[in-house]
Amino acid sequence: MPKILIVDDDPQVTTLLKRYLSPRNYEVTTINQSSKTIQTANLMRPDLFILDLMMPPPDGFELCRMLRADPGFAQTPILIITAMDISNSKATSFGANDYLAKPFNLDEVITRITLLLEGNIE
Repeated sequence: MPKILIVDDDPQVTTLLKRYLSPRNYEVTTINQSSKTIQTANLMRPDLFILDLMMPPPDGFELCRMLRADPGFAQTPILIITAMDISNSKATSFGANDYLAKPFNLDEVITRITLLLEGNIE
């Protein structure tokens, strides 16, 4: 069962994603404090990260840089889900593999997760 770590300071977003993904055979862990991301990731060793960008420090940009600098997570797929108006090229420039804008379609989230876990999005 693939493990997903979701980091977003909005508990409604993390709860929604966990309720949607868990019955679809994903082991989901959520964090609402981005400062706990690395510690939690080291304990659970996720197969995929879902990050928000606009969070109290460290924000999603910094988290991406931190994860990519860690040899244990340098190749782990990162999906950004954010309300920030950015392009996919900007999201990938700081280490993310893919990006979705909020509000998002839950079926599209599953599609992106599947593609990332299969290595079809880089």
